[in-house]
Amino acid sequence: MSGSGDTAAGELPPYAERVLAVAELIPAGRVMTYGDVAEWLRDEEPPEGLPVAGGGGPRQVGRVMALYGGAVPWWRVVRADGRLLPGSELRALAHYREEGTPLRAASQEAGDHIPKLDMRRARWDGQRNGGAAP
Repeated sequence: MSGSGDTAAGELPPYAERVLAVAELIPAGRVMTYGDVAEWLRDEEPPEGLPVAGGGGPRQVGRVMALYGGAVPWWRVVRADGRLLPGSELRALAHYREEGTPLRAASQEAGDHIPKLDMRRARWDGQRNGGAAP
């Protein structure tokens, strides 16, 4: 992730604060897609102390993570297809292996032999009990 979590003024936009707060809630070994985070923010009350402002979809969540996600567990907010973030595959893979995140072996056609996330098993539904998505 290229984002350091810092801004020129030292303050994040309210929507960015909320996205990063959700990223920090995702348990180790689990993931949420960009779309999951956007939906969660539409459906849930914001974390205590954070403003209710703005909204967005998966692209906006991805933009927030790209700009500001370096200070949170960025590897837990992922693409819906389970492919690892281009340019950060090896760093993310190290985190996934350390946390025991479910992975699928790379396909025979994959030239780089980088595994994908097993989205069926790794996806977090946003429930505080840590349950898998239905």
